[in-house]
Amino acid sequence: MGQKSVRREGTRPSVPHARERGWDDELHGAGEATGAGGASDAGGGPDAAAAPAGRAARRRGASDTDDPGTAASTAGGRAAARKQAKKAGKRKVLRWSAIGVSLLVLGTAGAGYAYYEHLNSNIRSGGRAGGDSGVKKATPNALGDTPLNILLIGSDSRASDANIALGGSRKDRDRPALADVQMLLHVSADRQNASLISIPRDTVVKIPDCKGEDGKDYPGTSDRPINETLARGGPGCTLTTWETLTGVYVDHWMMVDFAGVVAMADEVGGVPVCVKTGVHDKSTARVKGGSGLKLPVGTHEVKGEQALQWLRTRHAFGSDQNRAKAQHMYLNGMLKKLQSQNAWTDTGRLMGLAETGTKALQVSDGLDTVAKLFDLGMQLKNVKVDRLSTVTIPTDPYPQNPDAWLKPRGKDAEKIWGMLREDVALDKNGDKAPAKPKPADAKPKPTAAAPASLGVTVVNGTQTDDEPAVEGRAKEIAGALTGKGFTQAGTSKEPKPSKGTVVAYPKASGDQGRADAESVATALGLPLSTVRADGGIQGITLVVGADWREGTTYETQQDKAGDLPEGAGDKVDCMDVYSVYKWDGKS
Repeated sequence: MGQKSVRREGTRPSVPHARERGWDDELHGAGEATGAGGASDAGGGPDAAAAPAGRAARRRGASDTDDPGTAASTAGGRAAARKQAKKAGKRKVLRWSAIGVSLLVLGTAGAGYAYYEHLNSNIRSGGRAGGDSGVKKATPNALGDTPLNILLIGSDSRASDANIALGGSRKDRDRPALADVQMLLHVSADRQNASLISIPRDTVVKIPDCKGEDGKDYPGTSDRPINETLARGGPGCTLTTWETLTGVYVDHWMMVDFAGVVAMADEVGGVPVCVKTGVHDKSTARVKGGSGLKLPVGTHEVKGEQALQWLRTRHAFGSDQNRAKAQHMYLNGMLKKLQSQNAWTDTGRLMGLAETGTKALQVSDGLDTVAKLFDLGMQLKNVKVDRLSTVTIPTDPYPQNPDAWLKPRGKDAEKIWGMLREDVALDKNGDKAPAKPKPADAKPKPTAAAPASLGVTVVNGTQTDDEPAVEGRAKEIAGALTGKGFTQAGTSKEPKPSKGTVVAYPKASGDQGRADAESVATALGLPLSTVRADGGIQGITLVVGADWREGTTYETQQDKAGDLPEGAGDKVDCMDVYSVYKWDGKS
């Protein structure tokens, strides 16, 4: 992967709105669906060019008690308005500091612009996706926001002397890297909760066709573990594999190697972790290898090589699933450490993190400047630790190689993917944020066209890795639509496997297209969250997904917050140690 130096940031695009919180929740188009017209496609979402009064109304917090109809005419109202404007001004300064971090972080360093350019030159980036999964961005909510999904990848690359010194041998220098750590960071559309979802590295999944950044084509496969995706087209292929597996649109990827892990742990001054007994992950007569981790009982702050050993330890913790628990503990600990250090507002801390982070991480193109990375940090900083869920996908032994490989556990895994697609919180520590009132200047929602005038193409997408497509499913649903007045409904002969049912409309048709597609969804009992904009279609297209294999009226499956499959949630306060690797703290 080549290094990309970004010389100029350019002008930041306008965004639909800014939240009541002190950060910008729009990460360079995060509120726009792929192929959608942004907030205007959200069915009454705010206009990016809204009048100042409209923007102020949307920013008004729940603590404001003045009646908006009379506040402007009273002294108290004017005072509240001035106070609100002052707050808004502070927030604007904070948001724009993300565009020129030198204003906040580097302004006191002298030659701020030059240093900002230096940080940008540290960043190595690559394409977001390595193939076409067919997965589209989620429908924006009423405020134009969508969930944020970032794939975190830990590479075992030995391509540098620093990495070889930390693990492996020189003969591994030219070996294609494996993605031994893979986690999806899901941040809810309202930015109130977040989840880390891991897949054990030896889990066999469908890997799609991918094209590497070297231009080489890598054919897909259904019988190899997910950690090999990195060698089949780079991190973009890993991302496309996750989208294919989950049906969840992934906005960005971030990748770190051995040396990067060590550098980041050192920069924060160590990350707190805990073991119930002393641990020494060493080679044994039966199992060779081991990370070398050696810690006495209790809580310790690991950094340097010891941090890497913690993340790589598998045998002493018993399994890949338990290693994921340890990795989640580490990331939780790092988040707590950063919050305790006021890392997002302390100039000195932020400068150190910026220097180390831009060198340690490789990122997809959507995060390829300091400003974009800072924006991302500002979106994450307010997620409370008790709203961060950690989950490992339930697995079973892979039948063809049960001693070494795993496979996702059918309905349990699909339940988690479904919760992510619908943005259902994986924790029980808070309710979904209440819907915000539409701004006074919001455009009226168009009226859907008469059903008989709408052409609808129905596609059979019921095939899964474990089950064949339901024969005649598209024809059955097209018949149901015809009976409801959509007399132009027809079918496509080309199947299109999809995890979830989707009603897509052409991007170019804008708000009217969404209204028409919503009328199709409503006729079949489909939730409006299934409606998507798509720039690659000519008319309304209904893909009947694997979540709707029978019946002509969709029965909404209401997942409850925190209702995870048994054994999926894996947050622990202290790690158990497998007996063979327990250490008395003396020898």
